Order: sequence, then C-alpha cells, then structure tokens
Amino acid sequence: MVKMFGRRTRNEELEHDVDEAVARAASIDEHPDVVHADLEQMDAATREMYRNAREAAVDAREERAKKPLNEYVVRSPFQLGFTVTLGVLVALLVGDIVGQLSTIIMYVVAALFVSLGLDPVVQALERRGLTRPLGIAVVFGGFVLVIGTLLAIVIPMISNQVALLVRSAPDLFNDITGQKWFREAQQNFGQYIDFDGLLKTGQDLVSNPGNWAQVAGGVWEAGIGIANGMTAGLIVLILSLYFLASLRTMKRAFYSLVPNSGRARVIDITEQVTKSVGGYVNGMVILALVNAVLGFIMMSIVGVPFPGLVAVGVFLLALIPLIGSVLATALVGIVALFQSPVIAVIAVAYYLIYMQIEAYVLTPRIMNRAVAVPGALVVIGALAGGTLLGLLGALIAIPVTAAVLMVIRQVWMPRQEQR
Repeated sequence: MVKMFGRRTRNEELEHDVDEAVARAASIDEHPDVVHADLEQMDAATREMYRNAREAAVDAREERAKKPLNEYVVRSPFQLGFTVTLGVLVALLVGDIVGQLSTIIMYVVAALFVSLGLDPVVQALERRGLTRPLGIAVVFGGFVLVIGTLLAIVIPMISNQVALLVRSAPDLFNDITGQKWFREAQQNFGQYIDFDGLLKTGQDLVSNPGNWAQVAGGVWEAGIGIANGMTAGLIVLILSLYFLASLRTMKRAFYSLVPNSGRARVIDITEQVTKSVGGYVNGMVILALVNAVLGFIMMSIVGVPFPGLVAVGVFLLALIPLIGSVLATALVGIVALFQSPVIAVIAVAYYLIYMQIEAYVLTPRIMNRAVAVPGALVVIGALAGGTLLGLLGALIAIPVTAAVLMVIRQVWMPRQEQR
C-alpha cells in the first residue's frame, strides 16, 4: 500500500506526459513571434474552417502525445531505392513541364500579384458596406479605367516625342560640338579619346538613310514585341479578374488540401503572406508613380529633353527593386547631358536627394507595413530571383523572401526554443 501511494500509476504518468505535450504545443502557439490570422478579414466559410482547424489541432496534439514515437526501419532496400528513383524521375519530368510552361506560369504569377494588390482595396470597400461582387466590379473597373487613361495620354506623347527625337537627333550631335564642356573635354582628354571621331560616327549613323532603314526594321520588330506585350497584358488582365473574383474560393481549396490538424497554421501563414504581397505590390506602384511624377515636374522645370518619355522610363525602372532608382537616375542624367552638363548635374543631384528621401521617409511609411526584410536578404533575394526568372523574379523576390522569413520566424524558431 505504501508503495502504491508513493509512486504514480502508469495511467497517471501517461496523463502527465499528455498534459506536458499539450502545454508545450500551446506555449508554441502563444509565442510572441507567432501571429494568428485576423478573423475579421475572413469570409464566413473560411472563418468556420479556421475555427474547426484550431480545435482539430488541439485534439491532434493530445493524440500524438499518447502515441509512442515510431522508429523508421528500412525493411526492403530495393523497394526504397525504386521509390527514390521513381521520385527523381517524376521530379525531372515535372521540371521539364514547368520549363515548357514557363510563359504561362509567368502570366499566372503576374495575374496573382495584380489580384493580390487589388484585393485590399476590395476588402476596404466591403468594410464600407459594398458586397464583394460589386466591390470587385468597382475596383477592377477603376483599375482598367486608370490603365486606359494613362495609355491614352502616354502613347500619343511617346509617339510625338519619339518623332521629335528622330527629327532633332542630327541637331543634337551638332550642338554638342559648340558647347563649352565638350571643348574643355576635348582639350583635356583629346589626346586619349578621339571625340571628333565619335561624333562623326554618331552623325553618320543618324544621317545615313540606310541606317534609318535598319532602325525601321528594328522598330517593326519592336512593334511586334509591343503587340505581343499588349496581348500578354490582356491575358494577365483577364486572369487577374478571375483570380480576384475567386481568390477566397482558391484559398479555401488550398486549405482543404492540408490535413485538418495542421490547417490552422497554414491559414495563419497564408493569410499573412497574401496580405503582405498585396501591400508590397501597392507600395511598389505608389513609389514608382511618385518617382515618375516628381521626376517629370523636375525635368520640365530644368529643361531635360523629352520629359514625358523619360518619365515613363523612370516609372518602369522604379518598379525594379534595389537598382531601379539608380537606373532611373542614370537614364535622366544621360538624357539631360544632351542639353547641357549643368542640367545633367542638377537632375542627378535632384535624384540623389530624392533617393535619400525615398529610402528614409517614403519607403518606411509605405513598405514596412507590408514587408519587413533585412537589407542583406533583400539583395540576395533580388539577385537570386533575377537570375532564375529575370525581371519578374526580381519583382517577386522580396515578398517571397518575406514569406520564407515569416515561416522560419513563426514555425521553425518557436519549435526550436521548446526543444
């Protein structure tokens, strides 16, 4: 009797182990780095799925705590080797299929980015009382209207300024020879660089009709590329509408593929990732638009040639992470140099000041709410994404890096601290 009272029974020890395992798992959920999904931003079906998954996760923890750990034993090496080989062959086949469908995959990824960027606006309209279909119609209609208006303004301006550039190109080369900075450069560095030869080559290229015929052929090819780009843009636009309309259904279908016991954590991470991607897309567009508009005003004031055409290039370059603003500065400086070195210095100085304001004022206010990624990882992610997928890879690298960091911070690190 004394022995029985002095020691816990096997059932009591098992219950104690179960309680410890459940408490340990619960402490992981309450870890300060773990962020749960916002129920108010979910629709009713997803909210119910999330609550059921949270309850199933608790039940699954209790069941796992009761079961002993299973040891992995290789009973048939031949079967294991065959399975591994078959898996490698399937992976190679999938990789080949992905390579052949890379263009379509890029369309899908771009459309997902557009839909995730528009979804926060739709949700804001929903919170103001609009139904989701009506909110989608308003947002997408406004998006198409803005794009159409910008194209209607920008395309004639670009065509006019390109025609002006073609007509004034010979005069630009002739005017350079009379400028003071060119004479000083020729006087100081003429023994090392044949400035007259370079100018003669440029004038011959511009003045020779045969070269313009080659340019026309290049313009024709560029026109075909623009037509293909417009077709791709239309495809992305249509896909964006479908994705925006069925975004919640797509996410619920994805959640359904995950076991119910682990579904709550997947919902937590996915909701945060989609929200971050939407904020990142909106932030990048806003920053690029501010850069282009302010740059256009500056170029118009100081007299940079073709300010509208250059502003369009600045907007497109500013969408590129990390180096976009630097490339835009180089573009504006080179174009301004054809007018005068003083204007080029003023334009470059403006952009150097603007980049500081953007880095320390605009970007923290606009982007830090969406993604928070250390600078070194931003550089590594952008380089890796650009190497793998080109410009699209560079654009999506930062939110993908943020998603990976989110998983590590909220899933892997809390578990490591409990071991």
